[in-house]
Amino acid sequence: MTLRLKLFATLRERAGASELNREFSHGVSVGEVWRALTREFPALTGQDEALSFAVNQEYVKPDFLPQDGDEVAFIPPVSGGVGEAIQGPIEIVRSRIDVAALEAAVADPGAGAIATFVGTTRNENSGRQVLRLEYEAYEPMALSEMRKLAEEAVRRWGITRAAITHRIGVVEIGEASVAIAVSAPHRAEAFSACRFLIDRIKEIVPIWKKEHFEGGEIWVGCQTSHPPHAHPDH
Repeated sequence: MTLRLKLFATLRERAGASELNREFSHGVSVGEVWRALTREFPALTGQDEALSFAVNQEYVKPDFLPQDGDEVAFIPPVSGGVGEAIQGPIEIVRSRIDVAALEAAVADPGAGAIATFVGTTRNENSGRQVLRLEYEAYEPMALSEMRKLAEEAVRRWGITRAAITHRIGVVEIGEASVAIAVSAPHRAEAFSACRFLIDRIKEIVPIWKKEHFEGGEIWVGCQTSHPPHAHPDH
């Protein structure tokens, strides 16, 4: 199979190329692709420690198996010291959120605290009996914005890892629509970063909420009756 390989910054300079097309056997992992590159370009040896992998512009783990025609990017630490720190999952899902898995994804020996926020569907809002919520997202942009927010949280509070999962589609009463987990050396930074992330997600990430209630439905926040910048809670 043919893979399109992309290299950036110091990796690009060491390999003398920013983009390569290479043939690999089916079933090869991105980690194995990287090892093949280090054999082809010995100057890349020793760059593994803070390296991240992405397939088709989504971060993946080293054991991920790309498919024919995929774009595989090898990403050194980015400016601002983010690098490895945000490598918990940042994703949009259509099924129940596994909060325990999210917390496990940000666990780190250097972290003394993990702060978690879970937004759930409640059964009442503004005097209406809520039946369920329904979420819609502009997914590529929503994912991009959530990654940017995670990077900003790393820069501002020096957190260790951040993970964000937002659910779209129908979310029943009591179920989670969004979950955030943040690990940091100390609890104050973990709390602050977690609160910043949920507040900013509700402000700028293009995800919309429809409330189904007894007698009707409404897109929350999209009606002119709401004051500017009002963001009702989950």
